[in-house]
Amino acid sequence: MCEVEGKTVAQSAIVMSAVMQPNQANPAGNVHGGEIMKMMDNAAFVVAQRHARTNVVTARVDELTFHHPIYVGNWVTCRAHLTFVGRSSMEVAVIVEVEDLYSEETSKCALTAYFTMVALNAGGKPLRVTPLEITSETEQRYFDEGRSRYESYKQRKHQHTESK
Repeated sequence: MCEVEGKTVAQSAIVMSAVMQPNQANPAGNVHGGEIMKMMDNAAFVVAQRHARTNVVTARVDELTFHHPIYVGNWVTCRAHLTFVGRSSMEVAVIVEVEDLYSEETSKCALTAYFTMVALNAGGKPLRVTPLEITSETEQRYFDEGRSRYESYKQRKHQHTESK
């Protein structure tokens, strides 16, 4: 049996940016968390689809953490990359940075999360994806941490199923 060649993290990693608009915020000018979550989901989708080259869907969002508020007029950047690839699922780390364009301050980390995306075939069934080719110690650490989250989730899911 021949081994399938993997793809690197860099081959699917992306950066997306946008200025936050009034229609994305509450009357006080705070951008709705859901707006940023949608941006993060889109970033995770693009990363996973670039890797799998097939339809992908969001299966789970882990550890969504708000670190810093985002306001109308802020420049928001989503950085997203694969951390782990299983049989049909892919974990994508998404980091959101915010920059106040009126200030001299550097950008700040606003949100972080891990998105689990699943590749689907034309019939909507999970589809095997290309393995992830690890090219650095940092990527190996991310991969190991992602595998640990994946295995922990599977164990919790199995326990939940047994308790029904």
